[in-house]
Amino acid sequence: MTSLADIMRGMRQTGLPLYQQLQRALREAVDKRIFGPEEALPAERQLAADLAISRITVRKAIDGLVDEGLLVRRPGSGNFINTRIEKNFAKLTSFSEDIRARGRIPHSVWLKRSEGTVTPEEALRLRLSPGAPVYRFNRIRFADDVPMCLEYATIVATALPSLDAVDVSMYEALEKTGHRPVRALQRLSALLLNAEQAQLLHTREGDAGLAVERLGFLRDGRAVEFCRSIFRGDMYDFVAELSTP
Repeated sequence: MTSLADIMRGMRQTGLPLYQQLQRALREAVDKRIFGPEEALPAERQLAADLAISRITVRKAIDGLVDEGLLVRRPGSGNFINTRIEKNFAKLTSFSEDIRARGRIPHSVWLKRSEGTVTPEEALRLRLSPGAPVYRFNRIRFADDVPMCLEYATIVATALPSLDAVDVSMYEALEKTGHRPVRALQRLSALLLNAEQAQLLHTREGDAGLAVERLGFLRDGRAVEFCRSIFRGDMYDFVAELSTP
């Protein structure tokens, strides 16, 4: 079985600073399940000894991965693989991209896929004429075997060749046709999961959830995606970087 030390040796040829080599090696180790969800990393002193690098280098690498959200530091216990997903509101990435970046495997269970014409609300949000064709995709999104969110997406029909074009990642399907959104307006609100939502997400009725509404736009300003998602409050953190004007 490949070890972290084996991966680290393969990083030597990259010419990157040592701490960046270690960060890449740790990401790959998580991706290859050398370290599993919620598993503690070896102590920094042990990592330094095993990899023949300084503790300062180890600390710098781990600090960066903590900032990214891949690792979480628990005082008195050590550094652990983070099972919570940190979603940066300032970056327009797909669910699949976010999950893969944490070394986990995304997949979906379809609730419904259909084609039809816009509802009055969809026509208003997507700036479409009444009767315009759209595709609707309703599904449960998973990280490994854990249900993370419910997704209800409406896509302008001209952006995809068919309903079957979407497999795991909707944004990957849209990118293939040149219709991946380049910017979006997102609205976040808190809610309590109802009985149906809780059952689908394997939680309890009344547990905390997060509702995210997203309107995605193409480079020419046309709206292409209107999506409502319900996230488990115990699995997701939404963050945004703020700065002064």
